Amino acid sequence: MRYLTIACLVLLGNLPPLVHGQPASAGKKASIYDFKVTTIDGQKVDLAKYKGKVLLIVNVASECGYTDQYKAMQALHAKYGKDGLAILAFPCNDFGSQEPGNEAKIKAFAKKNYSVEFDLFSKVKILGKDGAPLYQFLTSKDANPKHAGEVKWNFEKFIIGRDGSIVARFLAETEPDAEDLLALLRKELNKK
Repeated sequence: MRYLTIACLVLLGNLPPLVHGQPASAGKKASIYDFKVTTIDGQKVDLAKYKGKVLLIVNVASECGYTDQYKAMQALHAKYGKDGLAILAFPCNDFGSQEPGNEAKIKAFAKKNYSVEFDLFSKVKILGKDGAPLYQFLTSKDANPKHAGEVKWNFEKFIIGRDGSIVARFLAETEPDAEDLLALLRKELNKK
């Protein structure tokens, strides 16, 4: 019986951990690359496709005072996309109900008003226990001990390094082209 117990413990110790219902890589801490999200057009995307890229993850809204940040985000995409920057925008209606439209309206708005070419995803809920697993991860103490805590408003930004680590978090007031944010993006982009 003792050997059976030891064998069971060994087997259980080798099982991969779960991240909000999605398995993480065996023997590794949970990673941004463990998540699947849905594009604004309804296609499932595995975030592992972004391995090796620097990510700027932003929750966006069409009727927010910060909506013009789309312009700077598109400029960053145009300037640094070829160097490995990927911008991932997640529409969200949690803050002031400032993203009331459906995915088709959100996409049309972003294309028409800001010529957005970076990656737009389906509308997500961010706040609370029903928040999107990706955002639960980004705001958790385990994944982000320096910058943990709920998202405060639209256009909050997370920089993810080429290695998948959370490098920094910026509040809505920080423009995507603010010098401190740009300095961190450039530093991460220079890591090959």
